[in-house]
Amino acid sequence: MEPVTSQSQAKDGITAPPESGSGQPKTRERKLGAAIPLDERDKRLLNVLQSEFPLDPEPFKLVAQKLEAPLDWVLARTQTLLDERIIREITPIFDTRTLGYESMLVAARVDPENPHRAAKVINAHPGVSHNYLRNHEFNMWFTIATPPDSKLGLERTLEVLAKECGATSVRQLPTLKLFKINMNLEMEKGTETLAAPGGESKERALVPTPLSDRDYAVIRNLQGPMQAIPRPYDAAAEACAISTQELLDHLQNMIDRGLLRRVAAILFHRRAGFSANGMGVWKVPEDQVETIGAQMAAFRGVSHCYQRPTYEDWPYNVFTMAHGRSKEECDAILDEIAEQTGVHERSTLYSSTEFKKIRLRYFTPDYAEWEASRL
Repeated sequence: MEPVTSQSQAKDGITAPPESGSGQPKTRERKLGAAIPLDERDKRLLNVLQSEFPLDPEPFKLVAQKLEAPLDWVLARTQTLLDERIIREITPIFDTRTLGYESMLVAARVDPENPHRAAKVINAHPGVSHNYLRNHEFNMWFTIATPPDSKLGLERTLEVLAKECGATSVRQLPTLKLFKINMNLEMEKGTETLAAPGGESKERALVPTPLSDRDYAVIRNLQGPMQAIPRPYDAAAEACAISTQELLDHLQNMIDRGLLRRVAAILFHRRAGFSANGMGVWKVPEDQVETIGAQMAAFRGVSHCYQRPTYEDWPYNVFTMAHGRSKEECDAILDEIAEQTGVHERSTLYSSTEFKKIRLRYFTPDYAEWEASRL
């Protein structure tokens, strides 16, 4: 097995991905099922819930007012969308890096005949939030985080995972600069909107922020799925022994400090109609990365945009994740980015199987338990 390769080592290469239509078999994602028909009211509700769930004692009341819909309908329909697995969960979205966790994107080369075995091993780590099979020689792509008190740390954790899953090579692709992270699917409008600039483009800090005892309490008691009830913040406030308004004020403070991005609904992509995601990787001139990265991040159909390290045989330094209702829609988004920015040297990696997608749970004993048998 070749060693785990960090950004300072380039001992093995990533070759260009096969062209679409190359005959490579595609493994279909079965877990999430087919798209569910949604009417215009559903789509508008999903857009509102995704954008930013209100920091208010009665957030669904404000959602209902924005939709000009009855509160009872909003609560009932939200619960139905949760039950039908169109909404994955409504949850606070904390920032992994500012909480002090080490994290990165990892590309691994595993047995293409039995990738599920490797995926099972990788998925068992509690810090793995996303894991996809992609159309590439490096076929398994996952994100992983380790907590501030990890005894193994991220480097040694990857070494352990590589050995246990039988990966012949692992490439580390940490974030050097974060231009955008906003998983917000546009439910109402079509390709023209997704393939147009004008969305969020905001470079984000990656520096850990000191946490108070109240920060820890709020994170532990609020993280995870929130209920579709009139006052969903009350239970966490009670568990923290503070009033609901104190909890909400503290959440706003956490947003201001970069610890919390927002509270929002996260969707099951395929069930919501977004069956394709393409990771567009771009060769951007180094002196233009900041300018062009911000341009790419502004496209509505791009959920994530990062600068990552290059290697001798991997020249792509800007990564954009495009989401669409089809491969063609993803291609349209990426083609328009190329047209608008003038950057045409890119490759696109499509996922064929989603092995894991969760919201991380922070400051739980799971990490120490995973490490205990491996130290």
